[in-house]
Amino acid sequence: MTTTRAHASRRPRGWAWAAGAVVLVLALLAAGLGLSALPGLRDVFGTETRDRTGPALLESIQDLSRYEAASGTFQVVVDLEKDARFLPDAVRGTRTLYVGAGSVDAYVDLGKVGADDVQVDEDRTSATLHLPHAALGKPALDPDRSYAVSKQRGLLDRLGDLFSDNPNGEQAVQQLAVRHIADAAKESGLTARAERNTTDMLQGLLHSLGFSRVRVTYGP
Repeated sequence: MTTTRAHASRRPRGWAWAAGAVVLVLALLAAGLGLSALPGLRDVFGTETRDRTGPALLESIQDLSRYEAASGTFQVVVDLEKDARFLPDAVRGTRTLYVGAGSVDAYVDLGKVGADDVQVDEDRTSATLHLPHAALGKPALDPDRSYAVSKQRGLLDRLGDLFSDNPNGEQAVQQLAVRHIADAAKESGLTARAERNTTDMLQGLLHSLGFSRVRVTYGP
């Protein structure tokens, strides 16, 4: 019995094996980072990117009757914070500062102009056109000019990123940036600018065709 206890006392316990494994992994990581910083060995631990994307498939084609009359470029700084109830930010919570840059086009849909909306006098010297009001297109976020300034994540959020298919995903801040850009475009007077440009375009075109008086109105 005494011999058995002495033999058992010499066996490493489970926690000792686990601690040894963690130390070994950390040592390997440290060695790898150190070697990668040495001249000539950086490529050994470097990464290689391959684009294995297949060809793009054409899904549909549409004929457009819109006259893109104006375009605005916008930039917004999104500050998005998510907190967890009853937990400090260091444990659970995220805060992201994101610069979103994009553009919004304003257009006049000439496809909605009917026969009754165009009036020409008998001697073809005067014309009156009634067009729908200009509208705004969807904001287009520019990925080359949009970027995250900073990201703060709690411990649980950082651990969750290890098992996430989309770690550090920026979809929420991108959607918020698009929403703010759309709101800014509504207040920018972009549609009024588009209507003025459309009027100038049509008057110039009809004047070149011999019309001396051209009147363009907008409405529903």
